Amino acid sequence: MNIQSLYNIYKEYPVISTDTRKIAPNSIFFALKGDNFNANQFAKQALESGAAYAVIDEEQYVQGDRYILVDNVLEALQQLAKFHRSGLNIPVLGITGSNGKTTSKELINAVLSQKFKTYATIGNLNNHIGVPLTLLAIDGSVDFAIIEMGANHQKEIQSLSSIADPDFGIITNVGRAHLEGFGGFEGVKKGKKELYDHILQRNGVIFVNQDNEFLVEMSVAHPQIVFYGTGTNNAVIGRRLERGENVSLEWTVPGEKQWHEVNANLVGSYNFENVLASICIGHYFGLTVDQIRKGVEGYVPTNNRSQAMKTVKNALICDYYNANPSSMAAAIDNFARTMYDNKIAILADMFELGDYSKDEHVKVIDQLKNKGVKKAILIGKHFYNADDQSTDYTFFETTEQAANYLKEHPIENGFVLVKGSRGMKLEGLISLL
Repeated sequence: MNIQSLYNIYKEYPVISTDTRKIAPNSIFFALKGDNFNANQFAKQALESGAAYAVIDEEQYVQGDRYILVDNVLEALQQLAKFHRSGLNIPVLGITGSNGKTTSKELINAVLSQKFKTYATIGNLNNHIGVPLTLLAIDGSVDFAIIEMGANHQKEIQSLSSIADPDFGIITNVGRAHLEGFGGFEGVKKGKKELYDHILQRNGVIFVNQDNEFLVEMSVAHPQIVFYGTGTNNAVIGRRLERGENVSLEWTVPGEKQWHEVNANLVGSYNFENVLASICIGHYFGLTVDQIRKGVEGYVPTNNRSQAMKTVKNALICDYYNANPSSMAAAIDNFARTMYDNKIAILADMFELGDYSKDEHVKVIDQLKNKGVKKAILIGKHFYNADDQSTDYTFFETTEQAANYLKEHPIENGFVLVKGSRGMKLEGLISLL
């Protein structure tokens, strides 16, 4: 079946399902394949559960006219999303970066939704499946789309950009993330720049943090740049305010004498640039100061990214949704500057670093020492192997071992940073803190 014919069916049944456990009535089920599953086998079950059609790519599973046979289900999903995107006459903002892209996406969405009916990537559905699903969830009532794009190797952002076709874009930063897949830091820069390259071809607009030398370097050939940062030669100028743990700042624009204060519900000084990015984009698209402030201050993180939490025993910074060397360094730097007596860092392994892994975990330990963090619990095989016995830090190979330790040695009246890669399952420790 060609894409136009498939799109005609989609217009009649504009809901996509990919999981037989969550079949939406009258949806189109796409039988995707993974390393350990083949959803072609569940097409019949999807139809019995309420799907209108099932898109499959193995002829042996066809059992009637409600089965749509294609060459490749994933490619059909992507082509359908691209076709749908081509008919959307709305601004589409693409966002990527080594750190902060999901937080920035949520902030930008919170701000822009004060003026527009927005649709933004849900959660972290930012890959070769998530981006098409996001696009196909956008209907004619939406005024503005915000598409998050993640990558762990080169050409991935290029591929996602070809599907989402953003005409506006922002790279939050470039850091030492997914070094194994990108082949080092220069590979990260090249991979993220693919978003700028696509928008350049679209003759679109990019938003660039002028305080970040790497982003400025990467954007040098682009004719349409809106800069934000702390310098006076930016479209939006920001400066930090000391208002406690949460990020507070003031912003203004050139030629305006008044500064506008905003207080975000985010901890970590590294979130200053994420908040300022949302302000810049809101300003560009014509939002008022009050709308921008309402959007920023109305966003409350619930995704374990820079999320403050108080328990009966301790105050926590929950930042364990993911971790890489750059985000880990920023989190430790912010944690070290906080004014608490009983500070404990609970950190877990960073993944996808390949040959760089041991060196990067050693750097984290060295940073803890250099920043004066006296108490730390370090979890995972990478940290365990990086221990050179030169510290009083406590090391465990597994999160389970750390949990048993915390049961026997509870932390009380502490200020605790909890950070690590999602696969380390640090959420299992929170009830013990």
